[in-house]
Amino acid sequence: MDGIIVAKFGGSSLADGKQMSKVKNIVMSDNRRRYIVPSAPGKRNSKDHKITDLLYMCHQLASHGLNFDEVYNIIRGRFLGICEDLELEIDMGEILDGIEEDIRSGASQDYCASRGEYLNAIILSEYLGFEFIDAKELIMFDIRDKLDFKGTEDRIRDRLKDVPNAVIPGFYGIKPDGSIRTFSRGGSDITGSIIANGVGSILYENWTDVSGFLMADPNIVKNSKPIEIITYKELRELSYMGAPVLHEEAIFPVRSSGIPINIKNTNHPEDSGTMIVDDLSSISHAGSITGIAGRKGFTTITIEKTLMGGEKGFIRKVISVFEANDISIEHIPSGIDSISVIVANSEINSKLEKIKKEIHIYCNPDNIVCHPDMALIAVVGRGMIKTKGISAKVFTALAKAGVNIRMISQGSSELNIIIGIEDDDFERAIAAIYGAFE
Repeated sequence: MDGIIVAKFGGSSLADGKQMSKVKNIVMSDNRRRYIVPSAPGKRNSKDHKITDLLYMCHQLASHGLNFDEVYNIIRGRFLGICEDLELEIDMGEILDGIEEDIRSGASQDYCASRGEYLNAIILSEYLGFEFIDAKELIMFDIRDKLDFKGTEDRIRDRLKDVPNAVIPGFYGIKPDGSIRTFSRGGSDITGSIIANGVGSILYENWTDVSGFLMADPNIVKNSKPIEIITYKELRELSYMGAPVLHEEAIFPVRSSGIPINIKNTNHPEDSGTMIVDDLSSISHAGSITGIAGRKGFTTITIEKTLMGGEKGFIRKVISVFEANDISIEHIPSGIDSISVIVANSEINSKLEKIKKEIHIYCNPDNIVCHPDMALIAVVGRGMIKTKGISAKVFTALAKAGVNIRMISQGSSELNIIIGIEDDDFERAIAAIYGAFE
């Protein structure tokens, strides 16, 4: 199969010289891997630091006029050590001195945070013998700090058309005023996806330290089965509910082009990993589920009012209270005379009493009941569509495990079932549902 493969390597894949050598072997094993997107060096062990975290710390200290030499020396040592391990003749000390001076001179937080990817890309390009192309030449943001997708697409096409091989740092781009703008954490996944779309690749590989997605969190379910194939929509549902591995926004750039994403393991490149494919592809697991994911820490605010359904604008009034207080809503299940609004505890913080007062003022409810510390679990899979007995299987498993269900929500697409339970029952519920479909 001819064509271009874009490969993104995560922080754990590039944490030191030994990991870098694995990356080189992977890249060189297939000459279709022409454009490589690196993250900043990650942790080498559980007690280590991610380079990006250290860079944020340097900015924080510098912005308060405090000395950041001790932290920056750790960063310096990491990059010099990688160059030494790989026997590269890069004047990395001079480059590091320049960045240090930028931080002292008041460089922005985004600039500081992006330097881990920038430096790692310089090292990897030299090690691979590929051209280094700064992400600020390709990735464009508009004046509202939103990705300029069309402008970026044009730049990628023009800049890379005559470049056979390149290393492009992930995580950041450039604003109209020339300053650096980063994506949210984990944003190198997005960069790789944007590059894959821009060059019309046949495959976007995302290399990390796990062999793809698992059906459930391995910290809860030991020896959880891997997911071999998953669609964009299924992945979105699982990522939103907390499943790790891939930044959820990384799907959009390749989705419209139908470019598959392959999640692979740098430490075990022989593993097939998980293939993320088009939503219209055939279902290979009819009658079953694809995966289970969830998050703790939600509060349910239930507004009760007799004949609520006959009062025009009632739901809009409720929602407007949350919007006015800048609170994102996760779910809104409703009954005949009640509506429940589910929000993350981190969103509501100390605003709960204020929210309740405003709902009383604008909606004149009969009662407001709040339930904190709820967890949400998503059971996801196209195999559930028009399949009888899936819900019964889920709820029977929870009943047998002694888990009390506080909320149930399923959209008309039948792609997922959202279940609300007590935080304390979270792990037990995940294990019970997995066991029912194992």
